Amino acid sequence: MLMKAGLAFGLALVGALLLTPLMRRLALRAGIVAPVVARSVHTEPKPFLGGLAMYAAFALAVIAGGGLSDPQVVGILVCGGLITLLGLWDDRKPMRPRTKFLGQVLIAALLVYVPVWQLQVHAIYSPLGDRWVHFGPLAGPLTIIWIVSFVNVMNFIDGLDGLAAGISTIAALTLLVVSFQQSQAVAILLSAALAGAAIGFLRYNFNPAKIFMGDAGSMFLGLTLAAISVDGVMKSALAVSVLVPVLALAVPIFDTAFAIVRRLAGGRPIGQADKDHLHHRLLRLGLSHRNTVLVMWALSAALGLSAVAVTEVNFAEAMVIVGLVLAAVFAGARRLGLLAVSTPKEKHSGR
Repeated sequence: MLMKAGLAFGLALVGALLLTPLMRRLALRAGIVAPVVARSVHTEPKPFLGGLAMYAAFALAVIAGGGLSDPQVVGILVCGGLITLLGLWDDRKPMRPRTKFLGQVLIAALLVYVPVWQLQVHAIYSPLGDRWVHFGPLAGPLTIIWIVSFVNVMNFIDGLDGLAAGISTIAALTLLVVSFQQSQAVAILLSAALAGAAIGFLRYNFNPAKIFMGDAGSMFLGLTLAAISVDGVMKSALAVSVLVPVLALAVPIFDTAFAIVRRLAGGRPIGQADKDHLHHRLLRLGLSHRNTVLVMWALSAALGLSAVAVTEVNFAEAMVIVGLVLAAVFAGARRLGLLAVSTPKEKHSGR
C-alpha cells in the first residue's frame, strides 16, 4: 500500500506541476480570468482553470493506481469531473447561488444513488450502546448533505492565494495517515493522489498566485474530501471515525458556520457576501497575505494532528480532545469577532 500511495502521490504531483502552466496559458488565451471586484484581495485579473489541472492530475494518478477496478472510485472520478465542469461554468459566467446549489445536490445525488456506485454512510458505531446505529432510508439524504456541505465549506474558504489548496493538502494528508492506520486501500490511493495534485497546484497558487483554482477547483476538492471520508475512514468501526474529516477541515467548517450565524443574526441572507471571514479578520489585524495563509495552515495542521490523535485513544479521551478543540475555537472566534453581528444596511463584500 505504501508503494502504491507513493506512486499515486508522485504522479499527481508531477501531473499538476506540468498541467497547471498549460491551463494558465489556455485561460489567458480564452479570457477565463478572475476580475478585480470589491471583495477581491488580488489587484489584477488572474487566470482560472487551476481546478481543471488538479482534477486531471488526480484522475490520471488514480487511474494509474488501478482505481478503475473499484466502482465507487469510478463514481468519484465521474462526479468529480461533473462538479469541476459546474465550477468552470460558474467561473466563466457566474450563475445564481440557487442554481449552483441545485447542481451540487444533483451531482452528489448521482454519487449516492447510482446503483453501481451508491457511496453512502449506512451506519456509525455508537460506543454508548456498544452497537451500530443504522440510518436506513436516511443514509442517502444524510450522505448528500455531507458531500454538499464539504463542497461549500471549501468554496467559502477559497479567499486567499494558496489557502484552499494548502488546507486541502493538510486534510488529504490527515485522511491518508488515518487510512493507513485502518488499512483502507482505496482511501489511501485517493488521499495520496489528492494531496499530490493539491501540492503541485500550490506551486503556482501560493502568494503571489499565478493562477486561481476557481469554483471548479474548490468544489472538486470539497467533493473529493467528502467522498474519501465516506469511502474510507467512516466505514471503520471506530466510534470517532466521523470526527476525523470534521477535525481535518475544522478551519473552513467553523469559518462557514460562523458566517451563517452572523448573517442570520444580522437579518441578512446566508448567501450574501461579507468580509468578516477569518482570513479577512487576520488581514485587518495587520498580518500580511502570506502570513495570514501560513497561520491558517498552522491551525489546520494542528487540527489535523488532533484528528489523528482521536483515532489512537479511547472514546472518553477523544471527547476530551474534541472538547478542548471546541473551547479553543470558540475562544478564538470570540476574540477575533467572527460572531460579531452587522446590520443589513452595512455594505459587505467577499464570500
